[in-house]
Amino acid sequence: MDFRTYQQRARKTDRNPGADEQARMIPLAGLASETGELLGEYKKYLRDGESHKLFKERLAEEVGDLLWYLANVATKFDLDLAQCAEQNLAKCEDRWGSLPAREPFDARFPDDQRFPRHFSVNFLTYHDERGTPKVRVTYNGRRFGDDLDDNAHSKDGYGYHDVIHLAFAGVLGWSPLVRKMLNAKRRSEPRVDQIEDGGRAIATEEGLVAMIFAYARDYNFLEGKSSVSSELLRVIRTTVSHLEVSVCAALEWEMAIVQGFEVWRAINKGQGGSVDVDLDSRTIALRET
Repeated sequence: MDFRTYQQRARKTDRNPGADEQARMIPLAGLASETGELLGEYKKYLRDGESHKLFKERLAEEVGDLLWYLANVATKFDLDLAQCAEQNLAKCEDRWGSLPAREPFDARFPDDQRFPRHFSVNFLTYHDERGTPKVRVTYNGRRFGDDLDDNAHSKDGYGYHDVIHLAFAGVLGWSPLVRKMLNAKRRSEPRVDQIEDGGRAIATEEGLVAMIFAYARDYNFLEGKSSVSSELLRVIRTTVSHLEVSVCAALEWEMAIVQGFEVWRAINKGQGGSVDVDLDSRTIALRET
């Protein structure tokens, strides 16, 4: 049976039809109460073990009741249960499915307007004349932007945040900032150069990195974590909805963030190092010395 047919048949057994507040609240409360009953059956199974002979039968009944209330909630709020199911699968595949194969954003551009498929960036910490630690980032012996410090009341390693930009470039194949620093802007198409590689795109990326860094700081910079919150990913994708990178799946953003902070933690601990960026394998890594 498909979800649409189930929803139509379930509607015929609704004893509280309509869409007023009471009619909507009944199935919502029903979901909560049936979830409790489902847990209750499992509690009995944990307590009684195999002597709970009717466990699977009772479990199936409670799951069925949950499904009825779920269908009823969809009906009361004028939703199509089949469509909800499709959207949910798409969301799950976007987050936990296979890594999508996608042509690089700069594939149709001349070589000098494309990211190198493999490159390395060096991070070096030194102290200026006032004894303030500064981070110098270089690519092929030239500076990769201005020297940085944390610009914060307490030292938190933000001076190494270019690692996250590199993770965007390596995993997503996208980073207006890295593209500018590598002198690989797509100037042959003025609209792409202006919109995708221009100042607003760079500011958007910088804002994303600052937001992601603040999130990671609250979770020990993702030490021991292999995922980030769905809410963070939702905000990221809303923020870049006007850019080419909007096609990237949630799992790609998550990979970039997790890999980025794995390398960032090592760079921060060692106060520097070389980061290898591999767009073919979609990885970044700290070079072993």
